Amino acid sequence: MSKKILILAGDGIGPEIVAEAVKLLVALRDRFGVDLEMDEALVGGAAYDATGHPLPPETLAAARASDAILLGAVGGPKWEPLPIAVRPEKGLLGLRSGLGLFANLRPAILYPQLAAASTLKAEVVEGLDILIVRELTGGIYFGEPRGVDTLPSGERRGINTLVYTESEIRRICRVAFEVAMQRNRRVCSVDKANVLECTELWREIAIEVGRDYPDVTLSHMYVDNAAMQLVRAPKQFDVLVTDNMFGDILSDAAAMLTGSIGMLPSASLNAERQGMYEPIHGSAPDIAGQGVANPLATILSVAMMLRYSLDEPEAAGRVEAAVGRVLDLGLRTGDILSPGTRRVGTAEMGDAVVAALRD
Repeated sequence: MSKKILILAGDGIGPEIVAEAVKLLVALRDRFGVDLEMDEALVGGAAYDATGHPLPPETLAAARASDAILLGAVGGPKWEPLPIAVRPEKGLLGLRSGLGLFANLRPAILYPQLAAASTLKAEVVEGLDILIVRELTGGIYFGEPRGVDTLPSGERRGINTLVYTESEIRRICRVAFEVAMQRNRRVCSVDKANVLECTELWREIAIEVGRDYPDVTLSHMYVDNAAMQLVRAPKQFDVLVTDNMFGDILSDAAAMLTGSIGMLPSASLNAERQGMYEPIHGSAPDIAGQGVANPLATILSVAMMLRYSLDEPEAAGRVEAAVGRVLDLGLRTGDILSPGTRRVGTAEMGDAVVAALRD
């Protein structure tokens, strides 16, 4: 039975990088027999321009009917003056909440060919392979009450609420431990339990869940220390699990360990393993339309899709190996360019990955 993939190109460089991922999916279908079908819909600023809403009902319905969603990026300065309720990012948040995509998996893997592209010393990052598991549908981004009100004195006050239920914490911790069982069996739970009661509960639940996984070593770290340790000695980590806001920040910091944010894919999964897959770099409006964006994070997001939602691990490995072969050839987009390598554009990089696919 064909697996249904919904393509959401979005804004900025989204259409350019997604086009290269679609080339790859077509090749996997036509050359290697991966049984899939694709449909397209609007989201983000493009959807607002066409319909007046960043997440039209028909897009959400199509997403719910799919096995997996491939997203490019949303947002850009064009839409920043809009009311917050209809900004492009609300389309992304609506997909996460509407599909129950509570578990965000963000790998930070340094390809050996890119060691020179990292801003850290090679000995610090060589062999890096960590995974950040971020809770995605709770926490301060969704907590109530929220908003801006006015005090009796006339002074305005901004309010956001950090809130997690026990069940929300338990399910994301369980994902982290399950993933760790397939890796090096170490989980570091990141919190701020010394000052935030909500994350004190987080730590308590992490310990409880850890008892069900005696083969996994659990450690704890305050988020400020975790940020420092990521740039001091990142290879000490295997799997990090943390809340929505901390995970948002730490995963972007981890991105630069690999040389470029343009190399990092992500997966957002619900309880049924339906997932939305996207590069973590955003819409990059400053380079949109120039054909210079790095499509490899989007292509590697396809590999994650094949592995986690489509039950095609062999095809996932084929994609990852193809990326490695292209890097061996010395092909680089501008963000990962180094002496002795050749600069290519978005389309040429995508074509090279498709050409590098092998049985």
